[in-house]
Amino acid sequence: MKTASNKHDELGKCFAQHLSAMTSDISPKQINRLWQNIVTRYGEPQRAYHTLDHIEQLLVQFESIKHHLSEPHIIALALYYHDVIYDPTCSDNELKSAEFATDTLSSYLSTKQCQQIYALIMMTANHQIDTLVDSDKYNDAAYLLDMDLSILGAPWSAYEQYAKAIRQEYTHVADDSYRDGRTAVLQGLLAHPKLYLTDHYYNQLETQARANIKHELTSLAAL
Repeated sequence: MKTASNKHDELGKCFAQHLSAMTSDISPKQINRLWQNIVTRYGEPQRAYHTLDHIEQLLVQFESIKHHLSEPHIIALALYYHDVIYDPTCSDNELKSAEFATDTLSSYLSTKQCQQIYALIMMTANHQIDTLVDSDKYNDAAYLLDMDLSILGAPWSAYEQYAKAIRQEYTHVADDSYRDGRTAVLQGLLAHPKLYLTDHYYNQLETQARANIKHELTSLAAL
């Protein structure tokens, strides 16, 4: 069984590979410093779901779909940084994460690459794709957003753990307020004609995701 440090080491190696593939103007020491900063952020005490375990789950997904992507290294870095700033009491985490990523990476990547990562992270705020992106970038963004929502279509046991972890992150919110807020979020998801934008994820997860969300709504109504 892998220990947390083993998993973090593997995630760190993967991070180094993607970043090194995009620039030769960075040293192993610099990459390690960037990685340790990510580890520190995702290890903050207010996190229960938005941890490095979440990033690991996304990178497992990434490995199975990366052949569909036109710019896999950009998508991988967007995954690593998309929740790097996370305060459950704030509503601008995606913006702060996008700014953090571009500020951190601007010394090593081109302006265009940083702008792409910024835009991708911002799309995770409402899981909608900017209509101005071209077809290749639309496809990449769609996979990124579907990966981020893939937990919704997990088996119920995994989904239930996810729901409990989200509640844990919102311990500062009273039960009634949490129930009302979470219910609104879930009903908003169900209102979408499709939860998943790519055929790959739609065909695999859509039915289970909708069943999970309805199950959680039933549980919330009973509180």
